[in-house]
Amino acid sequence: MAWVRLLIAGILEVVWAFYMKQSDGFTRAVPTVITLVTMVGSFALLSWSMKTLPLGTAYTIWTGIGAVGAFLVGVVVLDEQANATRILAALLIVAGLVLMKVSSPD
Repeated sequence: MAWVRLLIAGILEVVWAFYMKQSDGFTRAVPTVITLVTMVGSFALLSWSMKTLPLGTAYTIWTGIGAVGAFLVGVVVLDEQANATRILAALLIVAGLVLMKVSSPD
């Protein structure tokens, strides 16, 4: 269950990053509220998963899901640039996440 909680925490990190962008510097109420609520949920689930997962593994997976997810949302939803270098960087992050998961004792 810790891995499921961690996955959901990472997804919530992507959600709050997107809505933080939409909040326009916290000047728009609804995106700001969504940002804050999903931040709390993401941190809570991360914390809960850390009860059984090692700190380095949990935090690395959480930030990696957030980084790659935010990149994908930026490209797909916000029409941000997706050149070969940025795609390679995202793939390297994913490779690191896979290695972190495979090497984790839990």
